[in-house]
Amino acid sequence: MSEPILEVKDVGCSKAPGQPIFEHVNFAVNDKDIIVLQGKSGSGKTTLLKCLAHLNLYEGQILYRGKPPQSYGIPIFRTRVLYVPQRPSLLPGTPRDFLNTISGFSSRSTKSGWFSKSHEHDSEHHGNGVSTTAIDLNGPIEVSKEWGIEEELWDRNWSELSGGEGQRIALATGVGLGNAEILLLDEPTSALDAGSSEMVEKYILNEVKNKGGALKAVVWITHSADQGKRVGDRFLRVTAGGIHEERGLEEA
Repeated sequence: MSEPILEVKDVGCSKAPGQPIFEHVNFAVNDKDIIVLQGKSGSGKTTLLKCLAHLNLYEGQILYRGKPPQSYGIPIFRTRVLYVPQRPSLLPGTPRDFLNTISGFSSRSTKSGWFSKSHEHDSEHHGNGVSTTAIDLNGPIEVSKEWGIEEELWDRNWSELSGGEGQRIALATGVGLGNAEILLLDEPTSALDAGSSEMVEKYILNEVKNKGGALKAVVWITHSADQGKRVGDRFLRVTAGGIHEERGLEEA
C-alpha cells in the first residue's frame, strides 16, 4: 500500500487548558479518499479541519507526505492541504481582485516535484527541490462556469453576490488554482439548490478519481445524509474521545 498523503497522529485541540474539544484523533488520508466527517453539532468537526490545515493550534502530530507542515513552510502547506470554509469571507473588492492578489503570493506560485513533471520545462528550480511556476488565474473562472457562474460575477463586489454565488466562486478558486492535493470542505454546498449541489459534487468526485490530476483526496463535512451517501467512501465520526471509522453514513 502506498504512503498516506496525510497522517493524523494523536491530535487533540482544547478551548482552554483542561477543556478539550477532542483528543486522541488518529487517521490517515489516502489517495482517492472521499472522507465524510460526522458528529454532533459542537463535536469539533470544523475545528478538526482547521487543525488539519494548520489554522488552529493542536497537540499531536500531522504529517504531509511523511513530513511535518513546517518542513515545507506553513503557507505552502496550506495551499496543498486547503481549507474551504462554509461561507467565504466578505473581502473588499471583487473575486477577480482576490485572484490577482493571491497570484503575488510565493506560496501560490510554487509546485513541488510530486505534482507535475510537465511544468519542469517552464519552471525555475531552486535548491530546496521546489520549482516556481506562474499559476493560471483563468482556472477558477473556468471551473465556476461549469457550475453555472457567469464570468461577469467575478467583477462584482463580494457583498453583491448571493450566498450560493459566493460559495461556488470560493470553492472554484480552491479547485481551479490547481495546488491542492487535499481539499478540506466545510459544508461547501450548504447555500446551493439540489441541482447545483449535485453538479459541484460530480465535478469534485471526477477530479479526485482522475489519475494524473493534482487533487488526490477530500475530507468533507456535510449535514446532508443524502449528500454524504453520494460522495463518501469513508465515514469518520468525531467525538470528544477521538475519531471512529464507520461502515456507512449514520444519523448525527
